[in-house]
Amino acid sequence: MGSRKKQMADAIKEAKKQVAFAKLNNCPTSPRKMRLVADLVRGEKVENALNILKFNQKEASGRLEKLLLSAIANWQAKNEDADVETAELFVKEIKVDSGSMLKRLRPAPQGRAHRIRKRSNHVTLVVGANNNTQA
Repeated sequence: MGSRKKQMADAIKEAKKQVAFAKLNNCPTSPRKMRLVADLVRGEKVENALNILKFNQKEASGRLEKLLLSAIANWQAKNEDADVETAELFVKEIKVDSGSMLKRLRPAPQGRAHRIRKRSNHVTLVVGANNNTQA
């Protein structure tokens, strides 16, 4: 490996150390309902985001709170020497994508049937350190 390539690889490795992510797959709530809660915590500091999720009454907030705690634990595993409180972690990115759909039939008048779509979603949460953009 050349010296330039090695320096670039080391720089990328250091940049990846500053972020950690957690994924929640096949969560049985609709993506639209999950996005309502995800929009509340996008860009927030981790402590503030945990408080928002803890005191929100929506069902999706409990799942996102657990996912955020998992992302923090993943960041701690990557940076064992660093402290979470001094690192100023923040929610760098949160994506809610639609997952698979369970299709069910509900009886309708005059012998017909209406299709019920039970939606699910995938959530990807990225936590980053050293947030310089927010005050």
